[in-house]
Amino acid sequence: MTDELHKVLDFFSTIGISWKLQPLTQTGFLPGVQIKNGGLCIDPQQLKYPGDLLHEAGHIAVMPAASRHLLQEDVRKSAGQGPAEEMAAIAWSWAALMALQLPPEFLFHPAGYKGSSAAYITAFSEQGGFGHPLLSWYGLCHPAGQAGGYPHMQRWLRP
Repeated sequence: MTDELHKVLDFFSTIGISWKLQPLTQTGFLPGVQIKNGGLCIDPQQLKYPGDLLHEAGHIAVMPAASRHLLQEDVRKSAGQGPAEEMAAIAWSWAALMALQLPPEFLFHPAGYKGSSAAYITAFSEQGGFGHPLLSWYGLCHPAGQAGGYPHMQRWLRP
């Protein structure tokens, strides 16, 4: 395992996102990672981009605590997450990336985000990105532009 992967997994343990390392026999949406019962199952042998873990953790984090356990591989089908939650998960993953002090390409790697990784890096680096108003509305952070506001998080998991 890489130092970055250790750093990410330690972060998850600290904030309360459950994870376990295990071989995955089924191919998921992203290689080497699946959401099961509101936690992450990770196969380090198949994991191509450890930054993908931040995005998947974002889906877990923005789900209300009482229904987080409902999350499965397809977050749309299992928990009704839609475009709003997708944007919130992306914003959450950027905030986590900043907290971990990892480079933008760790999250927004060239093989991800339907070819828009460079645009996402620009958007979040220069213009504040998108999705963070939802994080504020969920009570996870103050609005961007306020002292201590996004991307600094008050809490990492939605109550």
